Amino acid sequence: MLKGSCLCKGVTYEVHSGLGPIIMCHCSKCRKATGTAFATNTPINTTDFKLVTGENLLSEFESTPNVFRVFCRNCGSPLYSRRTITPEVIRLRIGTLDSAIEDKPTAHVFVASKAEWYEIADDLPQYAERP
Repeated sequence: MLKGSCLCKGVTYEVHSGLGPIIMCHCSKCRKATGTAFATNTPINTTDFKLVTGENLLSEFESTPNVFRVFCRNCGSPLYSRRTITPEVIRLRIGTLDSAIEDKPTAHVFVASKAEWYEIADDLPQYAERP
């Protein structure tokens, strides 16, 4: 089991499975949502994700039709995103994990729209959009 939380620790959660592929998304929306060069996400089945505390602190923003970004409304930490077309999966922001993991990122996506000031300096596969 993995544990995670937002910055203020008002929202805590558990993941009762291993992580899916860890993807670094460079799309402009992920950059805006995180304030960084990319978001680092992994898919998690909703049945394996348990919100422990802070459900009342969750807010969400529909960034594109049917895509909702879920965050702590107290501290602003982005926690996960969800899509109405795949309700059984969330995309967890792995920067919110408190548990140590051995998994490593597997790819960069949407590099065609990456920040011009950031240079990808690893040998992971890069995709102009979502493969």
